[in-house]
Amino acid sequence: MRIGFDHDKYTAMQSEHIRERIAAFGGKLYLELGGKLFDDYHASRVLPGFRPDSKVSMLLNLKDQAELLIAINADDIEKSKVRGDLGITYDADVLRLIDAFRSIGLYVGSVVMTRWQEQHAAVNFKKRLESLGIQVYRHFPIEGYPYNVKHIVSDEGFGRNEYVNTTRPLVLVTAPGPGSGKMATCLSQLYQEHKRGINAGYAKFETFPIWNLPLKHPVNVAYEAATADLDDVNMIDPFHLEAYGETTVNYNRDIEIFPVLNALFEYIYGSSPYKSPTDMGVNMVGNCIIDDDVCRAAARQEIIRRYYAARCGVRQGKAENSEVEKLERLMQKMDLTDEERPVIAAARHRAEITGAPALAVQLPDGQIITGKTSDLLGPSAAVVLNAVKALGGIEKKAHLISPSVIEPIQTLKCEYLGNHNPRLHSDEILLALSICAATDQAAAHAMAQLKKLEGCEAHSTVILPPVDENIFRRLKINLTCDPHYQTHKLYHP
Repeated sequence: MRIGFDHDKYTAMQSEHIRERIAAFGGKLYLELGGKLFDDYHASRVLPGFRPDSKVSMLLNLKDQAELLIAINADDIEKSKVRGDLGITYDADVLRLIDAFRSIGLYVGSVVMTRWQEQHAAVNFKKRLESLGIQVYRHFPIEGYPYNVKHIVSDEGFGRNEYVNTTRPLVLVTAPGPGSGKMATCLSQLYQEHKRGINAGYAKFETFPIWNLPLKHPVNVAYEAATADLDDVNMIDPFHLEAYGETTVNYNRDIEIFPVLNALFEYIYGSSPYKSPTDMGVNMVGNCIIDDDVCRAAARQEIIRRYYAARCGVRQGKAENSEVEKLERLMQKMDLTDEERPVIAAARHRAEITGAPALAVQLPDGQIITGKTSDLLGPSAAVVLNAVKALGGIEKKAHLISPSVIEPIQTLKCEYLGNHNPRLHSDEILLALSICAATDQAAAHAMAQLKKLEGCEAHSTVILPPVDENIFRRLKINLTCDPHYQTHKLYHP
C-alpha cells in the first residue's frame, strides 16, 4: 500500500493556517466545517496516507482556542432525516457528535436549531438537549434568503435570531449533514457580533474539491462522484481568475452564492475581506500530497466504486437513475472501465465456473483471492477465510474451524432463530474463528491477519446482505457489488 499524502505535514500546516486566519480578523473566527470531521473514509481512500481522523488530529492542535457549535435544521428533525452512511437520524447524530468531540477533549459550546418554526419533534429535541445540560439557540427562516440582502442583514432578518454566546476565538460550526444551515449560522453570528462591537470573521474549511489541483484531476473528479446525488459540479473559480489571474477550482454552489456573500460582508464589515470563493477557504490538503500518481490511481478506483454503489442503490430503491447517469459521464470523461478494477473480472469468473455468487479480494501484494458459495459458507465468509490464510501463509486446504464449533451455530440459526439458510455469514465465521483461536495456534495466527485487510479492494457478483456489508466496512475493505440479488424475491432484509 503506497502512501501519497503526508498526514503529519497536513496537521501542522493546516492548524497554522487557521491560526493566521484568526489573527487576520482581529482574534475571532467562525469556521464553517464542510464534509466529515470523523471517519472521513472518502478522503482516506482518495489520498492514501490521509487518516479518517486527520482533520480531528489537526483540530486538536487548536483545542485550547476552539469550541464547537453544531447546527441542525429543525425541518430535518421533524422529518426524521437519516444519515445514509450511519443509518441514524440527524438528531441522534447530534448526540453522537457531542459525545465524540467531548471524548477527545474538544469543547462543545452549544447547538443551533435553524429554520425554527416550533416543529413538534424539534421542540421535544430541544427540551431533551437542555435536560442534558446543552445550550440550545433558535434561528428562524428569513424571507428572501439568501438574495434579499437588505432584509437579511437587518433586525428583521439576522437580528431575529438568538445570539449564540461563544467564549473562544475559534468557533467551529459543523452539522450532521448538508442543508443544516452552517453558513447562515456563521453569517448570523457575524451580524450579531458586529452589533455588539465585536470584530469577527468567517472562513470555510472544505476538503474537496481541492482548489490547487487541476479541474480534471482524478481526486477532484472523485469528489463529483461522491456528491452525484447533490448535483455538485467542480468549476474554475471565475472570481479568483479575474482578481488574481490564477486558475483555482471550487464548486458551483459556492461560486453561485459568492456575490450574495460578498454583499452580506459589505453590509456587515463595510467592505468584503474576500475577492473570491477560493479566498474564503483555508484548505491545505493539496499542499500535502507527496505522490501524485498514487493519489490519481486511488481516486480513479473511488470513481468506479461510486458508480457501482449508485447502481446498487437504484436496485435497492435508495438512489435515482440520474445519479448513475452522472457517474457514467464521469467514468467516460476519465476513460475508466471495469478492467481498471481487476477484482471485478476475478469475482465474475469464479461465479461463472461455480454457477453461484462469488467474491474476490485483492491483497496488498496484488494477489487476488476468491471465495465461492458452498453448503457451509456464503462467498463473503469464504473469501475472508481464504484471504487470512493467504496473508498468514497457511495452506489453503487447512481447516481452521472445528465442525464442533460450526454445527451449533447452524443449529442456532435454523432451529431456534428461524433462518432457512444454514450457510454462515462473515460475522458468524469470524466469531467461530475467534473461538477456535483460543485453543488453536493456526486459527489465532489467521485471525491476527485481519488488520492487513484494511484498504484492500473487493468485488461481489451479488448485492451482499447488510450483515456481510457491515463486516467488510468494519474491516475497512473497499467493496463493490454487481447490482443483482442472489434470488428473485421482492423482499431482501
